[in-house]
Formats: sequence, structure tokens, C-alpha cells
Amino acid sequence: MDNYIKLIHGNGGKDTNHLIEEIFYKHFNNELLVNSLDSSVFKVSQGKMAFTTDSFVVKPLFFSGGNIGKLAVCGTINDLVVSGARPLYLSCGFIIEEGFPMNLLEKIVHTMGKICKETGVKIVTGDTKVVEKGAVDGLFINTSGIGIINRGYEPKPIKKGDNIIVTGGIAEHGTTIAIERYKMKVKGNLKSDCMPLTKVMDKLEKHISSVKLMKDPTRGGLATALNEIAQFAEMDIHLLEEQIPIKKEMVSVNQLIGLDPLYLACEGRMILVVDQNEGQNIVKEIRKCEGCEDAKIIGSLVNIGSAPTVFIETFIGGKRILGPLEGAMLPRIC
Repeated sequence: MDNYIKLIHGNGGKDTNHLIEEIFYKHFNNELLVNSLDSSVFKVSQGKMAFTTDSFVVKPLFFSGGNIGKLAVCGTINDLVVSGARPLYLSCGFIIEEGFPMNLLEKIVHTMGKICKETGVKIVTGDTKVVEKGAVDGLFINTSGIGIINRGYEPKPIKKGDNIIVTGGIAEHGTTIAIERYKMKVKGNLKSDCMPLTKVMDKLEKHISSVKLMKDPTRGGLATALNEIAQFAEMDIHLLEEQIPIKKEMVSVNQLIGLDPLYLACEGRMILVVDQNEGQNIVKEIRKCEGCEDAKIIGSLVNIGSAPTVFIETFIGGKRILGPLEGAMLPRIC
């Protein structure tokens, strides 16, 4: 195998087959992928399905807590989970720049295969294109995913008093990317929260009748996702700043670089709207998941004003309105 990707690796011939067999099949190995021709054929159970797709262009490709491959697999898995689906199968498309180091490609593919094994998800089809040097910035990945809706879940009407839960500390992915993008020297164990949310879904099963809505706060962060929930519910959201889990070092770094952590991307967190009578019980279950020990109720739905609004009660008792993100706070975050 060559040390670097060449244009010939994307021409569909012998070299492409070597790349597929020695890198992709090696780490994604499963019977549906290996035995497929132009498409993968599989059985599904009766019921509703969820189908999603996303493209990943993060810069840098490797960051503390993950890389573009982990981000791509977790991102698509989590889009299915917050739709109430149990993820089953993924597709994976690579666009690779000529000259990309083969060992880095294998590290990324290895990470993707590891996450798939841990979650029971299979990559069953894919595509590889190699483009001239300068046509892309190293490597772009597209993943699509299919899942089966779990226990008939569907969004439910939201009522005044319903609790809003976040499953862990916010802004960790966005802050990590900013630190590495700006080559900041910061002490401490700061890393992306990027992880699959399948274990959270397992913990929610016995409470699923009390879960009214789920959403992952990726681009635009917590504030933008809550604005979308307020619009969906046609109600105001009252947040308590002191209840929002965020590490002190995340606050310090964002004060230094002038970013608002409420608008920075999370890649392993979920926002839930739940019946107020079950909020604390659901938080206790979620906290049993590794990486979700800081899950909290951060606010509630309240009566509508002139238009659905998200407002936050600050540490000193003041209030401010949180609108959705305007413009790009930090491009190429995922």
C-alpha cells in the first residue's frame, strides 16, 4: 500500500479496490458490506423508519477527543437517536485530496469502525472519490443513516411546566475546535464531548411515554436549539443560568476568545423536553451513562408572550433574551 493517496486510488480500478479492501473493509468489516455489489440489501422489521444524512468538513481533522471520522459516525447516529430511532445502518462517502497520508486515513477509518462496533451499527455501503491537490482541504466525509423508530416514539404536545433537560456539559466541542484552530496553549483536560447517544436512548426506554421532544444542539449550540423548540411548542422557554452545566475552564477560554458558549456546538449532548412529574427521575437515569454525569434540568416551558421566546435568568437575577445564532460564530465546526 502506498504512503499517500493518489488520484489513481479513486479511478475505480485495481488501486481503488486495494484501498477499499485494505483500509475500509479492514475496519468496517461486516457481511452486508463485504457481500454487497451496487447496493446493500437487508431486512427490516415492520414499523416506522428514520433516515438522515450529513456532511462533515471539520477543521482540524484531528482534535482532542476525536477526529472527523468519529464526528461523522456519532453525528449521524445521534440524529437518528433524537428522532426516536435505534440506528442500524450507515452509508459513508469519502472525498479525499490527492497526497493525503494513508496512515491518517487509516486512523480515521479505524475510529469509525470502533464506534460502529461499540454501538452495534453497521456501515453497509460507501463511496470513495479522490480529487486533485487543493480541490478539498484534506478529507470530507458524508454519512447517511437508517434506523427503526423505537417503541413507537413520536413527538408529543408540549405543556406549560414541562422540564428541559440537557444531558451534560455544553460548548465542549466548539471550544475544543476553537482552541486547536487558534493554536492556543491551554492547561487542563479540555476535549470535545463527541460521543454516540445510544446508551442514553437505552436509559430512556422505560420513561419514553414522558419524553415529548428530543434534539441535539450541534451547530448553533444550546441557544439556537432551544429557539427551535420554542417555535415548535409555540411557548416561551425560561432558562436558569446557574443550572446550565458548563466547565469553568470552558467559560474562561470563551471569555478569552470572545465566544458565547451558549451558541457553541455540542456533539455528544441531547436536549429533552419531558413531563415535569418525571424530570428528576429521567435525569437520574441519564446520569448513569458515561459522559452524562452532569445532566440537569435547566429550565421549563412557560406561557407564550407576543412570540415564542427563549430568555435566561442570570446568576444575579437579571433576564436576557437568547435569540438564535446569527451569522457564523466558528465555521467548519463539524
